[in-house]
Amino acid sequence: MGSFFRSNIDAMTGYIPGEQPKPGSKIIKLNSNENPYSPSPAVEKVLQNFDWKRLRRYSDPFANEFRNAVGEVLDVPPDWIIVGNGSDEVLNLVIRACAEPGRKVVYPMPTYVLYRTLASMQPAEVIEIPYPEDYRLPVEEIIRADGAITFIATPNSPSGHVVPLKDLRSLATNLSGVLVVDEAYVDFTTEDALSIVKEFDNVISIRTLSKGYSLAGIRLGFGIANPKLLTGLYKIKDSYNIDAIACAVGAAAILDRAYKNACIEKITTSREKLASEFRELSFRVWDSQTNFLLVQPPRDNAEDIYLKLKAQGILIRYFKQPGLKNKLRITVGTDEQNQELIASLMPLV
Repeated sequence: MGSFFRSNIDAMTGYIPGEQPKPGSKIIKLNSNENPYSPSPAVEKVLQNFDWKRLRRYSDPFANEFRNAVGEVLDVPPDWIIVGNGSDEVLNLVIRACAEPGRKVVYPMPTYVLYRTLASMQPAEVIEIPYPEDYRLPVEEIIRADGAITFIATPNSPSGHVVPLKDLRSLATNLSGVLVVDEAYVDFTTEDALSIVKEFDNVISIRTLSKGYSLAGIRLGFGIANPKLLTGLYKIKDSYNIDAIACAVGAAAILDRAYKNACIEKITTSREKLASEFRELSFRVWDSQTNFLLVQPPRDNAEDIYLKLKAQGILIRYFKQPGLKNKLRITVGTDEQNQELIASLMPLV
């Protein structure tokens, strides 16, 4: 009996998310870059007062309550915003709208491996351009590849570095296809790509509420682009992709900038302290403008450390792929979680 699936689906490897412990289990979870702090109190208020009778009707297909809140916070017209069921859905919309056999999807590696998975679904030709050791963006090589879609994550995962705006502007100027600036971790840095989005009609910035706003469980993200670019994405978007609760919760969260900024400040302070403690243990630590650190153990025993910490109830991220086999990506937790991590690491290095 033959396969039920297209040949490219049979051939591809699906994306493997970070491990999710069972609710209530005593696990220190530092593997998925979730925010260690609770969402805004404004979110709790929305949930407590939500009119459940609204749920009998379909939700707003444009998620306008949330879209208007984003526009207010970022000073962007609402028609420049498309809302997705997590930023991953917006990434998927770009792939479905712009990629096909014979059209290239280009990105530097290592980066968010979901790009490869999404491109494989079409299928599309994938060109992965290695980052050098110092993570300087290989601008000229990316321009020469001239993809129908070019993905640039900034800040990047797993490295944590920010791509300079001059490099993004160079790409936007010289590429004939769509430049996707994946800004999932933008809340942890002071530099963003909004000026590039406003300047070029082939650029889309994609963001999420999973990281800075502690809402990974609600699945809410958005893209910002010239309405001409969004037109094609709206053609293939599910009609009612954002539920009414997520829309209301997201609007409340993104408007509470003071709470979000206070949490970001705590995380960045903890990140610098944790980085210093790793260096005291002779780890190599890459500078990060995110809520995680990329580190290299002094004995290059990354996989062994990952497995032994897991056995102790501490989850971190290990990627068994080129350029990362001797490294670990570790989410910044609360100070108490970070101290338990360091104490557990000491006998392993």
